Amino acid sequence: MAKSKSGSSSFDSLSTGGKVFILLFILGFVGAIYYFAFHMGLAEDIESAETRNQQLQRDLAEADQRQQDYLRLTQELAGREGIDRANKRVLPEDAEIPAFLGDLNREAELSGLEIELVEPRPEEQEQLYIRIPVAVRVSGKFHQLTKFFHNVSQLRRAINMENISLVDPRTNDADEVLLTVDTLATTFRRPSENAPATPAPAAQGGS
Repeated sequence: MAKSKSGSSSFDSLSTGGKVFILLFILGFVGAIYYFAFHMGLAEDIESAETRNQQLQRDLAEADQRQQDYLRLTQELAGREGIDRANKRVLPEDAEIPAFLGDLNREAELSGLEIELVEPRPEEQEQLYIRIPVAVRVSGKFHQLTKFFHNVSQLRRAINMENISLVDPRTNDADEVLLTVDTLATTFRRPSENAPATPAPAAQGGS
């Protein structure tokens, strides 16, 4: 008890300036403890959180860019697939002779023509494609013939009407002029990647 009274009396005996100094020292010491124990740890946490946030923002921007690239590539791929499908219709890999002959017969009948000859010829190998010629003979009125050629030109598959010649013009009972047309309807196909094209046989002269 004596020591406590001595310490209390020693503090009481200090001047006001000494007491203020001691109080400021204690407050400074407590403040330093608070700063190092709490504030610095909190500041480090904040700085770490800001760093993570910046990294997340960069990751989000990269993810958004990758998504845009993916959508763009997907659209480009879909467009290319559509173009490839269209190209395959125009220039298929298979000869598809039955479908080709069916198109010619259908267009001739729709045009009101009489079909006298449809004769497939041997394929002809070219550098980048294969020709598939078909000899065709049809007869009818002039406007029916023009309709037939127009309709054939509108088909999706590429078809050339070559070597067109008029033979045996005549009139019917109604004095209408009927024309007979010989032509070579030629379509094309792409060379197969797995098998070479069948070469056309050499022409043989008549005896």
